[in-house]
Amino acid sequence: MQGLHGLQADDYADIIDLPYSGSLTHRRMAPEKRAAQFSPFAALTGYDEAVDETARLTQEQAALGDGIEITQLPEEI
Repeated sequence: MQGLHGLQADDYADIIDLPYSGSLTHRRMAPEKRAAQFSPFAALTGYDEAVDETARLTQEQAALGDGIEITQLPEEI
């Protein structure tokens, strides 16, 4: 059976059940630091503000247009 990245299911059969003793060169990371490493961050600075501003402008336009018929619009448009 072929799996992810073209590997066969039996490619690691000889080592898959071996116990893991940990790294000899790197100490285990503290849970607090590990959690901080994967905490959410703002990848795009200002993105949330831009989305909020676009939503605000869209809501204002919808409110201004409520109840106005197309025949009531000025002909310049």
